[in-house]
Amino acid sequence: MISESLKEIDPEIYRIILGEVEREQNTLIMIASENYATRAVIEAQANIMTNKYAEGYPSMRYYGGCDYVDMAESLAIERAKRLFGAEHANVQPHSGSQANMAVYIAMLSPGDKILGMELSHGGHLTHGSQVNFSGKLYKSISYGVDRVSHLIDYDHVYDLAKRHRPRLIIAGASAYPRKIDFEKFSQIAQDVNAYLMVDMAHIAGLVAAGLHPSPVGRAQLITSTTHKTLRGPRGGFVLCDREYAQSIDKALFPGIQGGPLMHVIAAKAVCFSEALSEEFRRYQIQVIKNAKVLSEELRGYGFELVSGGTDNHLVLVDLRSKGITGLEAERVLASVGIITNKNTIPFDDKGPKITSGLRLGTPALTTRGMKEEEMKIIAKIISEVIEHPDDKYILSRKRQEVLELCSRFPIYEFIDGDQYSPIPGV
Repeated sequence: MISESLKEIDPEIYRIILGEVEREQNTLIMIASENYATRAVIEAQANIMTNKYAEGYPSMRYYGGCDYVDMAESLAIERAKRLFGAEHANVQPHSGSQANMAVYIAMLSPGDKILGMELSHGGHLTHGSQVNFSGKLYKSISYGVDRVSHLIDYDHVYDLAKRHRPRLIIAGASAYPRKIDFEKFSQIAQDVNAYLMVDMAHIAGLVAAGLHPSPVGRAQLITSTTHKTLRGPRGGFVLCDREYAQSIDKALFPGIQGGPLMHVIAAKAVCFSEALSEEFRRYQIQVIKNAKVLSEELRGYGFELVSGGTDNHLVLVDLRSKGITGLEAERVLASVGIITNKNTIPFDDKGPKITSGLRLGTPALTTRGMKEEEMKIIAKIISEVIEHPDDKYILSRKRQEVLELCSRFPIYEFIDGDQYSPIPGV
């Protein structure tokens, strides 16, 4: 929370933080990888454990005075294992990318082959992109989706795996709106004697709630973030079979990281605890309901959707039939207070800086308490804005509609005009 002492010590940062609070309150955040951390997570992260160096692992530190941070990390580990049914968990990665790097460092040698999803088809930079360490240090082969259905072509994945014999196969995506068949990936990996890593960063909350098939028991190695659908602090973690635990732990420390962020790990423990609740499951059910209604409404307004719809928390819109690029759509929607991100679509003929697509997500809107009726309102606003990107009168009117909707679903209630605290349930 924002304190009077911060206002006195650094009024500039104080005002900037208040500005961000206002931005998050008065806009509709539809970036699929963003969410609102709960009050308990924020309070746990803003704690005195930020002072503590704790290189190593619980009961095996290179610094003294780690009694309480050991407790916090041990609790986070046990809760993560319980939440996902995993044999081992490492909660120290600073991000999802570093979680992925830890797996590569632990299981591969430079120059080994990896098979991951093509970035423009919905994959992630760390799945083998040539501009990323994963594509620079390892020989990367990419699979994609079917040209017509936009679904993962598992037969093509299998053909590539048999032809190239990768050491590691990566399943998971950052812009794929359908369920992923981890069982099929597992069988492919077994047939070519490859490790299977699942990056479930986007769908971890859905997996935790039992609303998406779990990769546990199918993949030897699983990585994720703790924000996005898990609604925790920004950070990462790794799950793995017991036999790989030591290799993963060594890869993270001393392999690629030094002192863990113990205040963030405390917040991760809170996040995992919250995700074990029935309320969290109900929240995830609503996330999916909202995404489905949003997709159906957009289709009703003539938008083309990659794969025709969604099974999860995100919708990938193909804007080509609307005569507008992803970049243009992102900007004009931002002007009325709808925050999205441009995104490539499969077989996109525009580069990643322009794109033909737009990625929309419902986790943050659902955290605010919005449901199906609000998705219908939002879809209509999006349609009218995209159809009239240069009409200042319509854009001004849509901005007012967004503000009215935001006011009905406040994220933070202000106290004495200075401090703020999240409302119950957020």
